[in-house]
Amino acid sequence: MIEDKTPQRTSLAQLGEFGLIDHLTKHFGVSQESTLKSIGDDAAVLDFKDKKILVSTDLLIEGVHFDLAYMPLKHLGYKAVVVNVSDICAMNAKATQITVSVAVSNRFPLEALEELFAGIALAADEYKVDVIGGDTTSSQKGLIISITVLGEADADEIAYRNGAKENDLLVVTGDIGAAYMGLQVLEREKQVFQVNPNSQPDLDAYTYLIERQLKPEARKDVRTLLHALEIKPTSMIDISDGLSSEIIHLCKQSGVGCNLYEDKLPLDPQLINVCEEFGIDSTTVAINGGEDYELLFTIKMEDFDKIKGNPNFTVIGHMVPESEGIHLITRADTKIPLKARGWNALSEES
Repeated sequence: MIEDKTPQRTSLAQLGEFGLIDHLTKHFGVSQESTLKSIGDDAAVLDFKDKKILVSTDLLIEGVHFDLAYMPLKHLGYKAVVVNVSDICAMNAKATQITVSVAVSNRFPLEALEELFAGIALAADEYKVDVIGGDTTSSQKGLIISITVLGEADADEIAYRNGAKENDLLVVTGDIGAAYMGLQVLEREKQVFQVNPNSQPDLDAYTYLIERQLKPEARKDVRTLLHALEIKPTSMIDISDGLSSEIIHLCKQSGVGCNLYEDKLPLDPQLINVCEEFGIDSTTVAINGGEDYELLFTIKMEDFDKIKGNPNFTVIGHMVPESEGIHLITRADTKIPLKARGWNALSEES
């Protein structure tokens, strides 16, 4: 199929704010019993009966959190939902509704927003969350997306960051570091493109890493898996800012220390190969790279047999008395204090 070099451009001013909202949200249905009223009134109405309600919100800003040079708008819409759903998964709860707010500059035509909202709709369908409202406004510079997510859980299901105890095992889902290396590959290709706009990148060797960066998934399955194994996490967090930062959050809020074992870190083979290609230490990437959206949690020592050998989970360390500190135990059996070198949105060095 030949690419259309002159795509249709419909001015947002033609629709007006309410016309735009109607146009972008007409495909959103309702799948949750708790959604009594979604888009179209002054507020959404939710009925949670006996459930506890969880709320989280995230702001994504062009040039800080994403680069449209290599981030397709449809992927961006999908990812914006995922990063919010992940926060609810990190509480061992189920995401149910989201609100979506966007600020756009006049360089975005209607068709660009349609792509963004197509990604949002795809994720909403995948994660069975209802889009129940939001806001649109203009922006002086680029694109800004703010999503608020609501979730539900029974009181005894919810996992907080402050429940880890000494001797608890530290467990991670999936593999880590891949999203960070996906970003490095995309940044490198962007530099090449800027020098030679005719170059066609061959990204076959990096497909997994790039997908982890451009289209991450929230671990909505973990709650079900743990429930089936009859495991209640003692503490939990998602890996958005980097493993080291998240471990430090759990330790500080729980009043414990931690030993993290380098030889236990779950790394995808593609990650190891690409780290070698870039001359970057894979352990450094695994503990400092963010945006994996895997879950990090602690369990009681006696629950070890329940997850032993389970392909979804890897035990990577254990909690120790607070006085022992937070350390990485290297393959050479040396102890290195763990520092938070992960993503910091307020730092210019990130």
